[in-house]
Amino acid sequence: MEELLSYILSVQTLVLVLVIFLLKGSIKFVPQNQAYVIERFGKYQSTKEAGLNFILPFIDRISADRSLKEQAVDVPEQSAITKDNISLHVDGVLYFRVLDPYKATYGVDDYVFAVTQLAQTTMRSELGKMELDKTFEERDVLNTNIVASINDAAGPWGIQVLRYEIKDIVPPQSVMEAMEAQMKAERVKRAQILESEGDRQAAINRAEGEKASVVLAAEADKEEQVLRAEGEAKAIVAVASAQAEALRQVGEAAATEEGQKAIQLDLASKAIEAKRAIAKESSVVLLPDGATEPSAVVAQAMTIIQQMTKGS
Repeated sequence: MEELLSYILSVQTLVLVLVIFLLKGSIKFVPQNQAYVIERFGKYQSTKEAGLNFILPFIDRISADRSLKEQAVDVPEQSAITKDNISLHVDGVLYFRVLDPYKATYGVDDYVFAVTQLAQTTMRSELGKMELDKTFEERDVLNTNIVASINDAAGPWGIQVLRYEIKDIVPPQSVMEAMEAQMKAERVKRAQILESEGDRQAAINRAEGEKASVVLAAEADKEEQVLRAEGEAKAIVAVASAQAEALRQVGEAAATEEGQKAIQLDLASKAIEAKRAIAKESSVVLLPDGATEPSAVVAQAMTIIQQMTKGS
């Protein structure tokens, strides 16, 4: 009886171990951004994505473990010939990811190697369509064309190329020296153009300054002449007005008896002054009434004044 119980216990233990072993073999935890390709009897059965999955032990097996993350692969340096027959050494970096684990497993033997080789051949082909100068100026266009060409060919492999970046483009030493000389000449040319433009602009500025100075001087002279003319005109008007007022007052005074006497006195005084001036300027003086001496002239004038005074 004890032997039977011992045998049953052993069988139960064996069954339990077998069940645990089977459960362990059938339960698969797939990590995030990964996929397991499952084969059953050597034939594709399914693709297990991230999470808890079950397979049949001893029947199903994991054929491939594919990462769905973006991957970066160095594209080795290679030589290429441009459209203008210049040999270049080019390398780059390829970014891609697996879209379909089934195609990446059964569509190609080694998709990383295949995509790398495809990138190299496509790069050589695209460089052959461009001239040397364009390879430096249109690097973005070159990268875009390479990505488009690789995606067209890598579609059956379940691969999507996201980006291709050229790291270095190295032309021959002779071409580099020629390019350096060309850039130096271009810099000298730009410097000379800038210098000539500066001289031209300076000359224009000086001419405009001189023109503005002449215009301002002419305008100032014009304004000065206008102001002087206006001042002279006002002065003439003022003098004329003063003379007119004086004549008016003289006329009003001459209309009276006292004014007539004053006029006569003024005329007598002026006559005396005239005779005196004539006497100074000439050695021969003609005087009325036989007067030949200055004293006689003075006496006559005094007589005239006294008479006018008595009459008043």
